[in-house]
Amino acid sequence: MTKISLQDHILVPKHEVLSKEEAEKILKILNIEKEQLPKIKVTDPIAQEIGAKVGDIVRVERESPTAGKSIAYRLVV
Repeated sequence: MTKISLQDHILVPKHEVLSKEEAEKILKILNIEKEQLPKIKVTDPIAQEIGAKVGDIVRVERESPTAGKSIAYRLVV
């Protein structure tokens, strides 16, 4: 069976794990604690594919017809 990359699918937005420095910078800009972010489970197929671990912050970039590009952050739990 051939393994298919989820990120290659047109309906799956780009996901990437932030470095510790990037994560701290984003939390400071947003003036929030890590725990206040929306969550994504470590068992989520895309989280597994990108190698996300519990406690990591994931950036999700979506194309939007109204906003151009929408960026969201998720805490891996």
